Amino acid sequence: TSLAECVIYNKQQRFKRVAMATIYNKCGFTCANKKCVSLDQTCNGVDDCGDRSDEMCCKKCRNRSFRCRTGVCVPEEAVGDGELDCLDGADESQKQPPKRCPITGLIKCVCVCSETRVDRAHMETSLYCGIPNATTVDDEQVEDRVGGRYRRVVGGVPANPTQIQWQIALVENRKVDCGGAYIGGCWVLTAAHCVRPNPSAYKLKFSLWRKFRAQGTTDIVPVEDVRIHPGYNANTYENDIALVKLQKLPFMDKCVEDNPAISAVCVPWSEQVFQPNHTCSISGWGRTAAAQVLLWANVSLIADCQRFYKDRFKLGMMCAGDLDGSVDSCQGDSGGPLVCKDELGVSYLWGIVSWGDKCGHPGFPGVYTQVAHYFEWIRLHTGWPAVTKFNS
Repeated sequence: TSLAECVIYNKQQRFKRVAMATIYNKCGFTCANKKCVSLDQTCNGVDDCGDRSDEMCCKKCRNRSFRCRTGVCVPEEAVGDGELDCLDGADESQKQPPKRCPITGLIKCVCVCSETRVDRAHMETSLYCGIPNATTVDDEQVEDRVGGRYRRVVGGVPANPTQIQWQIALVENRKVDCGGAYIGGCWVLTAAHCVRPNPSAYKLKFSLWRKFRAQGTTDIVPVEDVRIHPGYNANTYENDIALVKLQKLPFMDKCVEDNPAISAVCVPWSEQVFQPNHTCSISGWGRTAAAQVLLWANVSLIADCQRFYKDRFKLGMMCAGDLDGSVDSCQGDSGGPLVCKDELGVSYLWGIVSWGDKCGHPGFPGVYTQVAHYFEWIRLHTGWPAVTKFNS
């Protein structure tokens, strides 16, 4: 790419003359930063570009490097080293063999080069999200009558009473018409179309199982503030996301009583953490009296949703369900969580139930607000602790 790289033949000592040359750059792969590397340097686990673009969008990886689900190749030595190199933690999952310390030969070791890693792990023990508390679950059985008694979450089954610990019920005028997800601290995420900028109109019920009756672990919390995304469009459901801030407990610096049946779900920071066809879960009660208890169902993330909804599908939206319509979220489940679990068993709030056509019909998957798309907006209002992997 410069004359300094050229080999000059037939050199002659001549003065007062200028030579001109044309540089022909044969580039195997052009990096995102415009640097050129050979094709052999791509997908080999080594960051030859300097911006990792040569290790992205890989179908296979060279040199025994490890391929993440997102198509990124990481070095073989990154597998099981205690650091998350893949967004979903696949390189650190239990499926991967643990690495041994090159000095002591032990699986776990502490040396000068790993002191920072140990300190970080120690600090993160006080921060937590995405893993439910192991509470005693009431295994009460609820009969599923003929006629679709529990079919507001289409294809759903009754959850155990304390199974979905980040699920909240948004109460307005003593009615539950929407759900939401607790993300830690004093914050809950829900759909913008579920709320108005009138905090006193709402209360949030935590650890609610039966829609019309509290249980022993249920906690009712008043609302201090409602923050609707400034770009929300009620006609198109664009930016259908809102933050609900809880009131603090009297003389305390927290908003929710310590309760083993309440846990926060993690907020994802990247839209690439989970890929299409990943299996996630939805939950809700629906708007009919028939849905007596909280229901949940597994759904698959669906790619290229624009083919179903054309121009109605906007940036910040995503689809999930089954194309045959056997599993779907429906009216009344709005604002509720679509949660995906990574390779390490940590759950992330990947979507918020937003809208859809012909609930439970083939070819009309549910449309969700993609939470990762709004990471910076969420962080702006909540601060860092509520949007890190380990929410406070």
